[in-house]
Amino acid sequence: MPILLVVLFIVVPILELYVIIQVGQAIGVVPTLILLLADALLGSWLLKHEGRGAWRRFNEALAARRFPGKEVADGVLIVIGGTLLLTPGFLTDIFGLFLLLPPTRAIARRVLKRLTIGRFMVVGAGGGGPFGAPPGAGGDGRPPSRDYDFEATAEEVDPQAEQEPRLPRSDRG
Repeated sequence: MPILLVVLFIVVPILELYVIIQVGQAIGVVPTLILLLADALLGSWLLKHEGRGAWRRFNEALAARRFPGKEVADGVLIVIGGTLLLTPGFLTDIFGLFLLLPPTRAIARRVLKRLTIGRFMVVGAGGGGPFGAPPGAGGDGRPPSRDYDFEATAEEVDPQAEQEPRLPRSDRG
């Protein structure tokens, strides 16, 4: 893990500066700055467009009572891709575009799935309803069962006095 942090925070910025300097020497300083600004604007537009689509698909999956795993993965990849595109530099822009465009994002999603399989476990509360919810929890057309919801009254009693158990008022004869 520390090596990954070294790469992310030291090696990548140095590589980005090197590439920016090389592009600047090849096409000039002003065109390089315009190109960096243009890809940041393109990145923000793509982030907004793809993010809205992912949010819509996420809500559709929930409305269909389907687990939104693919949609959540897409949302995470879109946020990472948008962040990379907004970061100044050409190398991060390439990776950001890879994560933002739907065909290449599908490839990244498959890679992410392979990397995470077996590392996480989804624990349900029992079978029957959606997402492992127990029967009667709202997924099978019936209203949710509320075993924890009941009406009661409380009275203060003297702990020293021995009292007979009292029935609730509605059950008294």
